Amino acid sequence: MSECARLADQIRRAFDGSAWHGDPLLKILDGVDARTAAAHPVKKAHSIWELVLHIAAWDDAVRRRTGGLVANLKSKQNFPPVTDTSEAAWKKAVEHLTSVHAALVEAVAAFPDSRLHVQVPGKSAKYHNFFYMFSGIVQHELYHAGQIALLKKARMR
Repeated sequence: MSECARLADQIRRAFDGSAWHGDPLLKILDGVDARTAAAHPVKKAHSIWELVLHIAAWDDAVRRRTGGLVANLKSKQNFPPVTDTSEAAWKKAVEHLTSVHAALVEAVAAFPDSRLHVQVPGKSAKYHNFFYMFSGIVQHELYHAGQIALLKKARMR
């Protein structure tokens, strides 16, 4: 198995596979409805919905960077605003996250191992190579999955 295939597997496991740490992100999101997703049970913290949009934004940025594009997110791209809090909009947000994540896993799996130590394009990533970024996106998914798990518990008490 190539190093990129291993990294892609770790990215997938953090999202919807059997992860060593426990429940992956998609399982944590199971049972979350739009009302729970939009709630702010912790003052000055992002909602589950905002975190889902944020994770999708960064998964897509990393995917675009694999193609050589500069992908720097502005504030509203980093944490896109939630404007429609309907069940249909929540379902669409989770479907979007799932689709973007699948495209990221596919892009990393197809990425050549020989380019893992090449610098990521863009000013903000000038010290990061692709290996660092692919490992980091796993950490990013799990960090926010933990936040979502806590927000879900706080909301469902």
